[in-house]
Amino acid sequence: MQITTPPPTNASAGLGGDPHEQELLSNVRPADWVNPTPSGVYQLLIIGAGPGGIAAARTAAALGVKVALIERHRLGGGSLSYGCVPSKAMIRTARVYADMRNAPNFGAVPPRAIEVDFQMAMERLRHIRARISRVDSAARLIAEGIDLYFGVAHFVGADAVEVAGQRLRFKKALIATGSRSIVPEIPGLTEVGYLTNESVFNLTVPPRSLLVIGGGPLGCELAQAFSRLGVKTIIAHNAPLFLPKEERDAAQMMSDALARDGVEIHLNSDVLSARMEHGRKRVELVNDGQLTTVDVDEILTGIGHMPAVRALRLEAAGVAYDPEAGVHVDDFLRTSNPRIYAAGDVCLEHKYSNMAVASACVAVQNALFYGRKRMSVLTIPWCTYTDPEIAHIGMSVRQARERDIPVKTFTVPMHDDDRAITDGEENGFVKIHVREGTDTILGATIVARDAGEMINGISMAMVAGMGLGALATVVHAHPTQGEAIKMAGEAYLRTQHPHVVARLLRAWVNR
Repeated sequence: MQITTPPPTNASAGLGGDPHEQELLSNVRPADWVNPTPSGVYQLLIIGAGPGGIAAARTAAALGVKVALIERHRLGGGSLSYGCVPSKAMIRTARVYADMRNAPNFGAVPPRAIEVDFQMAMERLRHIRARISRVDSAARLIAEGIDLYFGVAHFVGADAVEVAGQRLRFKKALIATGSRSIVPEIPGLTEVGYLTNESVFNLTVPPRSLLVIGGGPLGCELAQAFSRLGVKTIIAHNAPLFLPKEERDAAQMMSDALARDGVEIHLNSDVLSARMEHGRKRVELVNDGQLTTVDVDEILTGIGHMPAVRALRLEAAGVAYDPEAGVHVDDFLRTSNPRIYAAGDVCLEHKYSNMAVASACVAVQNALFYGRKRMSVLTIPWCTYTDPEIAHIGMSVRQARERDIPVKTFTVPMHDDDRAITDGEENGFVKIHVREGTDTILGATIVARDAGEMINGISMAMVAGMGLGALATVVHAHPTQGEAIKMAGEAYLRTQHPHVVARLLRAWVNR
């Protein structure tokens, strides 16, 4: 089977006249917006209207708190405009093309040639982004009783900020400014031009070839998606495995998946320089002293994010911070200024939207209602949305051993699950870690096509205090890939003494 793409004519056409982009902007940054006139002192002032900031503002406003919400760019933050929403829309379209390519494995006959309509795929992306923007639109936030300000905010004291020439005073404040893309310091990169997650979704015509720098979640997701959309894709990562925060076998499966999708992989490779030559971008890579040169049409940097603290003038508020680690907070998300809290990417190691929302809710509770809720008690999963997906929650084996916690792992390969076999999705596993001698779940990793959906069941069990043995008694729909979790529980029960197993089974039967 042949996959063809139309030749590119312009790698990044403007979107000024696009109706979806116009709707998005009317919702998240109205052109005719006039900031309100502040009256009195705000009970809660929030800087940053990404997922965390909006969740905090809505929570406080619903309780009758006088709230000011400040956003420098677009409502919804990076998640809506440059992150979760557009990337998952692109990934879904790329999966369709991959499924068409694999049609013979399912007893289906594909067309002789499948033409990738990149322009249509990106239009769908923009339509979805505009539709979702209605949920967090300026009009909705105002209707919920939130005073909304647009502009760059900075602190002018321990209890005041300035935005667009206006001074706003507060009793409590929340910093939720998120993070910004890291641009690697590579000689020549600025001169030849590059894409980041903040610009890549503006493409309307695909590049013929693409170099992705960085093998974290963003780099892996987009490398696979672009390759599936017919772009010759190369990925360079400066470590021996992708996804450094994941378990080694999961990261290896990711590498194998990228290779199957035609991505050219360069691990343990640093990018030395970039220059234009014969109308293309020539990039030098080095691996163990060996130089490699690749010629591409576009370069995408995906090496991570830095906390967005630069414009805040935190010194004026007495808030301690580090340019790389972000705002310093305690377990209650309180900064060195007791009036000010922080949440999300600006202060946390794991930079995920669900982490931002969860931490923002903790911060609001502690700031406004003298709460003592600790961030460390939360159990928050995350997922890398490649194919297969890699989802994780809790501790890894390495982390447990670092804390001198004895650990035992129960692993179920997806090729032992009936539904995974029928779906042709056997690459992956469910791996659940328990404290040795108990069935207390310490953490889990799932590699499967829908691992992000499956991990939620383990998350619920951990929050509810259910042990792995109890998961064996939960009746699942059959056949489903989620049954692999039940199978892990059954594997645990088989390791127990017969009288313990009998007692558990009697308890289940007599419920």
